[in-house]
Amino acid sequence: MPRAGLDAAVVTEAAAALADEIGLAQLSMSVVAERLGVKAPSLYKHVDSLPDLHRRIAILAATELGDDLRDAMQGRAGGDALAAAAQTVRAYVQQHPGRYTATVGIRPTGPDDPLAVALERTLASFAAALRGYGLDPAQEIHALRMLRSVLHGFATLEAAGGFQYGTDVDESFRWMVDFLDRGLRAPEGAS
Repeated sequence: MPRAGLDAAVVTEAAAALADEIGLAQLSMSVVAERLGVKAPSLYKHVDSLPDLHRRIAILAATELGDDLRDAMQGRAGGDALAAAAQTVRAYVQQHPGRYTATVGIRPTGPDDPLAVALERTLASFAAALRGYGLDPAQEIHALRMLRSVLHGFATLEAAGGFQYGTDVDESFRWMVDFLDRGLRAPEGAS
């Protein structure tokens, strides 16, 4: 019989918090069970496996990030929306490095997969940030991929302590966002 108060959402939330504390790679069913005060086998009443738990963490993270992006960008457009989106991704990765890691490289199994829905929420916010630039529709996917790649790279490098130069990281971040904004505003083909 499942322990009272323990369900898939509680297990996922505890595992996500642990992933943020110790890293996703260090997460195991026994570590999660210890955190919850149960034996590891009892977790299998709520989640199928460690990969299933990782997938649930990814869904949680993508949903949270999508909601944070939507809220931060509310009523903003162009450079203001871009800056809000960039700062939101940066803050999320700093606060939740383990759960963010769960979203990297995971693929939805189909359009009805909760992961697909959660990832679409995040992508829709990025697309909304780009809408204010009046990009040629044929170029939007390229701009979306560029934006995600740049923000992911900066945020994950920073979270891992990868910036060693003495220059202020906040200054570098502002410079990067300003550079992206100028590039997105530049007319196509301008030199």
